[in-house]
Amino acid sequence: MSSPDLLYSEIEEELRSSVRALLTHHCPPSAVLARCESAQPHDPGLWHSLAGRLGVAGLQVPEEYGGAGASLRETAVVLEELGRSVAPVPFLGSAVLATTALLGCGAVELLPALADGSRTAVLAVPFSTPPGAAPFDTNQVNADGTLTGRVTSVADASAADLLVVPAVGPDGPGLYAVEAAATGVGVARRTSLDLTRPVSDVTLQAAPARKLAGSETAPAALEQALLTGAGLLASEQLGVAEWCLATTVAYLKDRRQFARQLGSFQALKHRLADLWLETVGARAAARYAADALATGSADAAVAVAVAQAHCGALAVRAAEECVQLHGGIGMTWEHPAHLYLKRAKADQIALGTPGHHRAALALLADLPGPVSADRRG
Repeated sequence: MSSPDLLYSEIEEELRSSVRALLTHHCPPSAVLARCESAQPHDPGLWHSLAGRLGVAGLQVPEEYGGAGASLRETAVVLEELGRSVAPVPFLGSAVLATTALLGCGAVELLPALADGSRTAVLAVPFSTPPGAAPFDTNQVNADGTLTGRVTSVADASAADLLVVPAVGPDGPGLYAVEAAATGVGVARRTSLDLTRPVSDVTLQAAPARKLAGSETAPAALEQALLTGAGLLASEQLGVAEWCLATTVAYLKDRRQFARQLGSFQALKHRLADLWLETVGARAAARYAADALATGSADAAVAVAVAQAHCGALAVRAAEECVQLHGGIGMTWEHPAHLYLKRAKADQIALGTPGHHRAALALLADLPGPVSADRRG
């Protein structure tokens, strides 16, 4: 079997250029900071530009349902750029998690509105939920078909028009569509470490719902959504790390101390060189995960576990180095470094921690666990 081509295609580079140009113009650090200080951290204008003008919300949606019919490789490129700018838009929640779940259960009638950005959806599961831990019993289907339950820490729920809710009914697990504005639906924002991606608690009290999928397809659709979300989150983490590295290098080239550029000190060169090598490795892992998901590879679960185990930790380290090597200015609210550190730390927990993914990788690769002292004799 031939090795996958992990290089960026011409189309992917053109997509990157378009997304980066839009984000540079509409999403500078000052605008993101201003959003964090407002009552509406999400930027609906930026979201509609990304979804409507560039069509990124419907990249993985087939053309017959209003999308671009592209692959998850292109979606991963968009997430890299969104990570570079910590853009306050619900792309991961709507265009990745919810859209993948809807595709998996065949609810194609809901896709055109998501593809053009006129509506936004969210998969109503805790943001920390990893692949392999799909929750259904949090919500119950009542006798009249309504839903009752509570889901904590749902990312991007405050910006959603539609909730895709896992629930258990008399016929077993299923996926249900619930309008966010319906009677009996409560969305309460919680204090979030990542100021650019708020989380909310979703409460359902006999909320009207429409069944999208039953026990035959719902578990697989939800699992695929979580696996896809975790795999593509690695690309966002890569984007965070690349911004932190590039920004730190530029600062150390310009900043002078003791009549020398800070970047000329050997100790700092070594730290940045190590970080660059780790970033190169993270890019390979993230790209392989995106390609494996895009092609339906049998190694997709392994690729996702490898990418998350590596990229989650790298993004945090890159952000920590960015804050520290910027010195005093890096500790201030005005400098955007803290936004990247908070996004990196929140992403490290999202959709499974690196430790969880390492444990999953050990099972997938059939690696034996450590031998205890009593077994060694």
